[in-house]
Amino acid sequence: MPAAQIERVAALAERHTVDALGVRVCWRRFGRGGPPLVLLHGGYGNWMHWIRNVEALSAAHELWVPDMPGFGESGALPPEVPRAARLEALVVHLTAALEALLGPEARFGLAGFSFGSLVAMGVAERTRRVRRLALVGPAGHGSGRQREIRLVDWRQADGAAHTRDLLRRNLAELMIAPASDIDALALDIHERACRAARFQSRHFSQSAHLPTALAAFDAPVLGVWGREDATGLAERVASTLGLGTAERPWAVVEGAGHWVQYQRPDEVNDLLLNWFAPSDQA
Repeated sequence: MPAAQIERVAALAERHTVDALGVRVCWRRFGRGGPPLVLLHGGYGNWMHWIRNVEALSAAHELWVPDMPGFGESGALPPEVPRAARLEALVVHLTAALEALLGPEARFGLAGFSFGSLVAMGVAERTRRVRRLALVGPAGHGSGRQREIRLVDWRQADGAAHTRDLLRRNLAELMIAPASDIDALALDIHERACRAARFQSRHFSQSAHLPTALAAFDAPVLGVWGREDATGLAERVASTLGLGTAERPWAVVEGAGHWVQYQRPDEVNDLLLNWFAPSDQA
């Protein structure tokens, strides 16, 4: 059952709640040994975007996984923050929470999924203490989608069963390909996350901010995509982001869509463990 699966993984974590400049931010820490590694979820998500990764990664890292402000169990941003400034505000509050947990001088690895890649880039710019960065299915690249994505408004559903049907359709459109890989756990995580989301991320995800930000970033960067990721063609996005060197490699995982770390956890875990290897403290 999905609830039991979620409860089992959640029980492995220590839950930390930080008041960050007036916004409550909920974090989960998995593992205690190894260098710190922070994982940021995507839009309309929560920490469970990484549910199939935290056990493997925490074997080598002290893993910190938040519900970002406006998502999951964390508090919302102040309502007076204008739309155009909300990504920057999210980064400010999240960074304050992170520094409260790790200390203001700590160096750490950072991985962002989808919209979380934009947030990760903002945190990296703000702290300048990210030793390595990984962007998984990054948003904000501005190079166009691999195919048209037609999402439906699940809030207009007539009853619980219809709601689940519409959420499954959205998973197939955006997150998971082939659709036959959508299981009960993915659907449960998606529904929980969508119901709790109060931050409108789509505008930022469809921006072209990431290439410029990456050009000014001086630490190693890894890009990871599922071959069937509807949000962008890997080869085209990698070129737009300036990836393809020894310090900025990229990888494609076959048989997976946008939520690649859920669909193919073993492959993505290996990529991230190698990239953030504890022996590499540069």
